[in-house]
Amino acid sequence: MPCPTLTMELARILLKPRFFSCALLLVSALIFTGPANAAPDVLTAKALRSSIEISAGGRTEVALAVEMADNWHIHSNKPGESHFVAAALHLADHRGMFALENIFYPEAKEHDFAFSDKPVSVFGKSFFISATLAARNSVTAGTYDVPLELVFQACSESACAAPARARDVITVKVTGPSAARNPEQQGLDADVAGNTKKDPADSSAAMAGSGIFADIASAGLAVSLLLVFAGGLGLNLTPCVYPIIPITISYFGAQSEGRTFSLFILGLVYVLGMAMTYSAIGIISAFSGAFFGGLLQQPAVIAAIAGIFIFLALGMFGCYNFKLPDRWVARASGSRTGLFGALLMGLTMGIIAAPCIGPFVLGLMAYVAAVGDPFYGFLLFFFLSLGLGVPYLFLAVFAGKIRQLPRSGVWMEGVRHIFGLILLAMAVYFAAPLLPPITREYALPVFGIFACGYLLFFDRAGNSAVVFRRLKTGLAVLVLGFSLLGLIPPESAKDQWPAFSEPAFRQALANEGKVIMVFHADWCLPCREMDKQTFSDPRVQEAMDDFRVFEIDLTSAENRQARKTSRNFNVQGVPTVLIIDDTGQEADRITGFIDPDEMIQRLSRVH
Repeated sequence: MPCPTLTMELARILLKPRFFSCALLLVSALIFTGPANAAPDVLTAKALRSSIEISAGGRTEVALAVEMADNWHIHSNKPGESHFVAAALHLADHRGMFALENIFYPEAKEHDFAFSDKPVSVFGKSFFISATLAARNSVTAGTYDVPLELVFQACSESACAAPARARDVITVKVTGPSAARNPEQQGLDADVAGNTKKDPADSSAAMAGSGIFADIASAGLAVSLLLVFAGGLGLNLTPCVYPIIPITISYFGAQSEGRTFSLFILGLVYVLGMAMTYSAIGIISAFSGAFFGGLLQQPAVIAAIAGIFIFLALGMFGCYNFKLPDRWVARASGSRTGLFGALLMGLTMGIIAAPCIGPFVLGLMAYVAAVGDPFYGFLLFFFLSLGLGVPYLFLAVFAGKIRQLPRSGVWMEGVRHIFGLILLAMAVYFAAPLLPPITREYALPVFGIFACGYLLFFDRAGNSAVVFRRLKTGLAVLVLGFSLLGLIPPESAKDQWPAFSEPAFRQALANEGKVIMVFHADWCLPCREMDKQTFSDPRVQEAMDDFRVFEIDLTSAENRQARKTSRNFNVQGVPTVLIIDDTGQEADRITGFIDPDEMIQRLSRVH
């Protein structure tokens, strides 16, 4: 029986252009709202020369003069402690036309802060940072504004401010290849001699120049995008994509008319929506230092995602017909492809895909932050998310072709009901973090039991087709078995770990012990896989016996201590595992899912 008229009226309102535009603005506001990253005015940074002349393909020296406010210091480029942000000079908004080489930092000094048990490496009150500015051979003659930007973290005697940036713009006049170096630049090295030292391992350059990111930095735009696209394809090998698969099959298996071209266009819009959201989250996280995937920490976002799935599930049970209004259909020459519905689903999937992190994604975030060009960074993340989403384009086409199977009209209503239950299961899955902790693990199994009971005893749709009835019964029994197993209390390794606290952490280091810090969240599927497969492995547990293990639960944004710890240790996504050796140094950092064998191997290298 169809749902009441009220539900149909609600669907009609939700699909109005004005409402949809407001919804998109709300989603955009959620995406582009990040934690404040402001810091007090603790320093001034000014280029020694405000304008220089350089030839295309040539090099010249630049320097940034820094003056600290009283009672403030910034960490040096090698602060010693892994959770301090190292000072780093780089270019911002240079669009790949210029590069910094041979960066020289001043001599650091040790300073005793009240909040640290060990002396901290800092720079003095006044100092210079110099470097070689190189112009690409392809740069055309003209005048360019090139910002020198210093990334730093400032500390007073009692506390540290959030990481911040300071910049000054140099006007660079580029001439032809034969132009001579500006003779006034010859004396620049003498101005900063004795005040700086060479550091070939500058954090920005080293990060952008290692592994595949060296290829991205040196390759042309087309090759760079292909490399990043391939990295996005690789994300499909991680557990984080598991929720996207049933959602895609359910939505496209029941919403399309089965025509290949229409299915392709729907799938393309779906993937583009996913790419838009994922790219926006990535670029904002890269430039602000915000937690990647942190939207899933917000109860309002979780509730909105669950609400979307419930709304779509109601359509599967005949509560409304999810299609464009008739006047839109007439304007679109009779097309009923539901493009806006596919776009809305894609935008939602972009948020759900945010926990798909790993060394490649975090490395790309660091590279984009070092390059400093938002448009170029968005383009890289867009192609990364296209690589992540392309398989779902083909999955959407395949799922939609189900209507072309023989006698599909007989059992298609039953298939829609199964897809509706899958979408409701996804709503329960994503709403679980809003439930009391003791019930979170059991929400999905309990729903599975009720869903199987509904399919076996109440749902008669499609039962006239004998083969379909048998398949539905077999599927229900299978899911019922897994749901009953899910009611068995899970053996979770993390339940045995104490929550992180600074006194306990310092005590562990004072005893010259080795420490493991596990950052996780309940909404993060790779975290759950790590808990069930890796940390629960007896061999891994034996290897971890020599370490003091702390957990940092980032499920909710309300956990201020966990958020503070993640910022202090520069953790930008989950799962992240930090391994601290007996000297107090970060020996290894694991991002993303790894299997027990790799975990054992990496733990064995720490002494």
